[in-house]
Amino acid sequence: MIILSIMMLVGVFARKKDIITKESVKSLSNFLLDITLPALLLTSFNYNYSEKMVKNAESIFLCSAVIQIIFILLSKFFVLHNKDRVKSVLRFSSIFPNSGFMGYPVLEGIFGKIGIFYGAIFNIPYNLLMFSVGVVLYTGKNNMKTVKNALLNPAVISTVIGFLMFVFSIKLPYTLYTAVSTVGSMTTPLSMIIVGSMLSEARLKDIFSELMVYYGCFLRLIVMPLLTVFILRIFHVDTLMIQICAVIEAMPAAVVASIFAEKYNADYKLAARIIFMSTIISMFTIPLITMILKYII
Repeated sequence: MIILSIMMLVGVFARKKDIITKESVKSLSNFLLDITLPALLLTSFNYNYSEKMVKNAESIFLCSAVIQIIFILLSKFFVLHNKDRVKSVLRFSSIFPNSGFMGYPVLEGIFGKIGIFYGAIFNIPYNLLMFSVGVVLYTGKNNMKTVKNALLNPAVISTVIGFLMFVFSIKLPYTLYTAVSTVGSMTTPLSMIIVGSMLSEARLKDIFSELMVYYGCFLRLIVMPLLTVFILRIFHVDTLMIQICAVIEAMPAAVVASIFAEKYNADYKLAARIIFMSTIISMFTIPLITMILKYII
């Protein structure tokens, strides 16, 4: 986490000095989401076929779907006495963690490449629900176009291709694999630099003065990962799968929470503050959650 924090500070510095401009943040985000992350996911499936890994992949896929659906239902009770514009932000930020920008770097740091392998499988139902049900939380309307966009997401496509290559033992030629793998290795530092550049524009005075921000962070960083462990233990899920799911759910709020909030007329300022604060606090809560996992699993 210290290493990732230093990378994030590089992004803060670069944005403050205008080395990274406001316009280039969006371009870098698109470059990561459409190029480097798919490359990382594709090469993370470079394993020899294993029935155990396939069973684990099936398990974590189901775990992800069950967890997200339960969280979608439970989140209603976490925000009962708030205004609609606030409710949608709190529900979305508590349900959907930053499993991309933050999740993959942390998974790789804790579990190695196998963490990315299982994390990619976890994110298939996660992405489908985030871009479908997640939008419904803000709009109150069903939109099949969002489901189609989620299915055609480059990360989902590269995950499906990579998994098929794993199942059928298809290997990329050495030169091509090395090139794609090298591009994919940019994902971790680039993602943290982007997060840092985004956080550099937040006004600290506004963020630290709002109690609702702390409540959103508490739900996202403490309640959800511990609920994940509780739910999966009921179903007697494999220990490694519980650990990976819990670590993903310990991530800060997804960056798209503020993008959706602004687009669909919710409280986008609250969303941005929760993203900022949860990202900072997660530097302390992620190690805490991983230590707790040792004693409760």
